[in-house]
Amino acid sequence: QSLLKESGGGLVQPGGSLRLSCAAASIFPLNAFAIGWFRQAPGSEREGVSSISSSGGYKEYADSVKGRFNISRDNAKKTVSLQMNSLKPEDTGVYYCAASTNWQAGLVADQYDYWGQGTQVTVSS
Repeated sequence: QSLLKESGGGLVQPGGSLRLSCAAASIFPLNAFAIGWFRQAPGSEREGVSSISSSGGYKEYADSVKGRFNISRDNAKKTVSLQMNSLKPEDTGVYYCAASTNWQAGLVADQYDYWGQGTQVTVSS
């Protein structure tokens, strides 16, 4: 059983929107972890997109998505969402959610201990 599972990916036209969700397994104490969203395009390194602290009080965004993406969490429902608006072709990639016990993990991938399997996002006309 995966501890984290992403959903919500798909094919969307430029300018469109998608909402990704990261759901934690029932045994996983999501409220104890900072959560990050990362993406990886073919031939590229994994890139940090956004993160949120365990309480939801601190959020961080990559410059490339500021003003377009919004991260949120519902600890009671054990989910973290990434609302993606005004999507661009360069947003294409596999999106992963990850969990870290380090509240300062931010967008640094090696600070994250648990990873989902990813969901594909394709922005194309």
